[in-house]
Amino acid sequence: MSYLDWAESQLAEIELLSSMFSTREELEFSDPFALALLRSYVEGTASKDVPPTSRPHFLIKQKIQPAGMNEIDVIVSCTYPSEYPSVLPEITVRCLEVNRSQQSQLHLDLSAHLSETCLGEVCVLSAVDWLKDHLHLYTSASSTPAPNQRAPPPAQNPEVFTRLWIYSHHIYNKVKRKSIMEWSKELGLTGFSMPGKPGVVCVEGSRAACENFWARVKVLTWKKIMIRHREDIPLIAQEKDNRPARTLDSLRKFSHFEEAMFDPHGNRGNHMDLGQLYQFLNEKGLSDVFQLYFGIEGR
Repeated sequence: MSYLDWAESQLAEIELLSSMFSTREELEFSDPFALALLRSYVEGTASKDVPPTSRPHFLIKQKIQPAGMNEIDVIVSCTYPSEYPSVLPEITVRCLEVNRSQQSQLHLDLSAHLSETCLGEVCVLSAVDWLKDHLHLYTSASSTPAPNQRAPPPAQNPEVFTRLWIYSHHIYNKVKRKSIMEWSKELGLTGFSMPGKPGVVCVEGSRAACENFWARVKVLTWKKIMIRHREDIPLIAQEKDNRPARTLDSLRKFSHFEEAMFDPHGNRGNHMDLGQLYQFLNEKGLSDVFQLYFGIEGR
């Protein structure tokens, strides 16, 4: 990749982050001038021969609530090296509930995860998603992982309903499309897969089944794939405090798993009508997800 390719990927990710974290309380750039230089370089208003020397740095501020714990304030500090995403970004996680030794182990495990799953692709959102799933393993309330020992994966909880929203740069390959259909049915998941560019997959069912599905899908060869959003809802087996029972089937928005096509068009027939996708999601009561994927409100 060239410096221009790297810069274009960086700017595209920054624009996506800005659409998802729209306030200064969620996303803060420490050096707006560096961002302006990056934009000028990509848009051609600055010389293409001299890449910007200032490196974009920003903070993502989140409130994460691990299962059974109070909300935790987390700040993800991120700096782009010039060659990102061909190399990993410099990510530091700040959290009062994580002591120094735990923080060191967290950074090692996060880097290992990003190296295994995202190297060569933008990965800041993947880092944030990983933190949401794993932060509880490193807080003072949990047992501290031994030095140089990888933290164990989160325990599978069969009493949780999960819905995963997966984003892929594209889904063309017929073998992958067939595998997605077969695995979802094998694992008892409902939802849909939208092939083309971009590719969208939604699966819902038990947490164990959803994470099994994701573990299979993510190891296939992709230009880019990530969990854009996930929902975890504890099940209630019987009425409690006058609340109705919550079962897997009562929480599902889909009755089965299908491959959904929305008026394919373009030279290769690989682009879908996003307006039809929005209507499809709206009919399921899931229209808010459209903005998470595309950064705009659907119509």
